[in-house]
Amino acid sequence: MSDAHSKLMDSIYRYQRHFYDFTRKYFLVGRDEMIAGLAPPQGGAVLEIGCGTGRNLVLAGRAWPEARLFGIDISAAMLDTARGAIAKAGLDGRAILAEGDACDFDPAGLFGRETFDRIVISYALSMIPDWATALAHAARYLAPGGRIEIIDFGQQDRLPTLWKRAFFGWLAHFHVVPRADLGRVIAGLARETGMAGHCRSMARGYAIRGGLARG
Repeated sequence: MSDAHSKLMDSIYRYQRHFYDFTRKYFLVGRDEMIAGLAPPQGGAVLEIGCGTGRNLVLAGRAWPEARLFGIDISAAMLDTARGAIAKAGLDGRAILAEGDACDFDPAGLFGRETFDRIVISYALSMIPDWATALAHAARYLAPGGRIEIIDFGQQDRLPTLWKRAFFGWLAHFHVVPRADLGRVIAGLARETGMAGHCRSMARGYAIRGGLARG
């Protein structure tokens, strides 16, 4: 695990985590639609990489009551908040959280399992320095018939130039960098692994949805 990145994330979210979900509600678009479309198999396993406050896992647990839930995050501070959210939602028995680096986590060691039916990466790749490695690492643990679902900030390409400049500047304060090469990296992984890949822009380029599916 990258100790420096872990400390950075803890420093960013040590206080923000207490009001993170309220302030991000309106500009982390597309998360709820992604969760509503997960449709894991009965008893299937859903892993969120960069689970943050646990908000998405709680929604997934409510939407898919038969699913088993797993989450990793590099920030111990965020995981404290996530565990509280999981407990408050009554999901303690169905959700397991662990501290881990997206680039090299060991699911067998953390969770006692090797594969997951759905892997969710929601507004996290833009905060992971070696994000392409993180995505390739996640793909290793996708079960047959499984899907990786990604949503993140887009390039704002069909929005006003002044908006893009101001928005990217604001994101940079939080060490967030929208990944312009996400579509290319997904396509490359699809070729290398034999999976099906997809990537599309949303909301005039504000956000981007992508993913991989294993046959």
